[in-house]
Amino acid sequence: MTASTPPPTNAPLTGLRVLDLATLFAGPMAATLLGDFGADVVKIEHPRKPDPSRGHGPSKDGVGLWWKMLGRNKRTMTLDLSKPGGRATLLRLAARTDVIIENFRPGTLEKWDLGWPELSAANPRLVLARVTGFGQFGPYAHRPGFGTLAEAMSGFAAITGEPDSPPTLPPFGLADSIAGLTTAYAVMTALAARERTGAGQVVDTALIEPILAALGPQPLWYDQLGHVQPRTGNRSPNNAPRGVYRTADGTWVAVSTSAQSVAERVMHLVGRPELIDEPWFATGADRARHADVLDEAVGGWIAARTRTDVLAAFEKAEAAVAPVQDVRDVMADPQYQALDTITTVDDPELGPLRMQNVLFRLSATPGAIRWAGRPHGADTEEVLTELGLTPDDLTALRAEGAL
Repeated sequence: MTASTPPPTNAPLTGLRVLDLATLFAGPMAATLLGDFGADVVKIEHPRKPDPSRGHGPSKDGVGLWWKMLGRNKRTMTLDLSKPGGRATLLRLAARTDVIIENFRPGTLEKWDLGWPELSAANPRLVLARVTGFGQFGPYAHRPGFGTLAEAMSGFAAITGEPDSPPTLPPFGLADSIAGLTTAYAVMTALAARERTGAGQVVDTALIEPILAALGPQPLWYDQLGHVQPRTGNRSPNNAPRGVYRTADGTWVAVSTSAQSVAERVMHLVGRPELIDEPWFATGADRARHADVLDEAVGGWIAARTRTDVLAAFEKAEAAVAPVQDVRDVMADPQYQALDTITTVDDPELGPLRMQNVLFRLSATPGAIRWAGRPHGADTEEVLTELGLTPDDLTALRAEGAL
């Protein structure tokens, strides 16, 4: 499919117009999620400084692969917002747009006279989603902010890792991903409000907040009990046995016993049913305090068997287990194949590409990947011609350096 391919007529966000002014991950991911379900997303990049995600991570034939996923279902155009012509063009685009997503440092749009007063004057129904490290106000608002800082500041790193090891950061964009999901949800919430009020509004997403919400009730525990969650490695303070265990053929499996009935099935399976009668076995927290005993029982049983045999035995016992998979296993996993979680997209630059499919399935109005990320500025003329600009207008903008 090409960037001229319209979304299916039953795509739920068909007709929604989105401008993606953001760079790197959280903001662009939110725009991607909207595009996956039919929104017309236009990615606006600086004419001479493309989105850094185009060069992030491995590339093939000089083409960044991460961009192919992050830029999917987006038309691409260039525009320098600091130029008078760029500013005027953005206001014209805003007048016919439903959502703008940006992640400049607070005050940057205002410096270009493109803040909320100007944008909302151009379109009172506009939703402006602002994604930053620390939010639009407060003592840290003007600091540079990245997901790594949010992962550290939120408490995630402090509870991740083995008890006697340093705090551990994730080797991928965890905070950005959570913030991207949150921003897409926030945009849809603002659009639902617009249906009632007729007016747009500003969405303020700070990277440090969604990941804190994902960490669960830690602030509540501390507020009420003074409890500070420690690093426990793969163990949980809430249930046991729980963790990863090595099999006889050198692979790993993960076991969870969050439900009491599952914990009991595991003990029967590994030949230690007498442990069920221990007074401490009756609750997850008490079992966690006896994790050494339970890990020895489960780990010893698993260590004597191949991963195939372990998985089969757990499935027969209706106990919760999963293989620890790397990306090679994921690509071949039959459940992922059945769900089409990794789907194939034809790309004119690189040919068939396999990437994650849309995030969820809708039975009546499904989403789809219509195309992978397109070259820098590939659709500039098309988008601006639709806006009503003439060839002379485009020539003038290019002369100014706005395109």
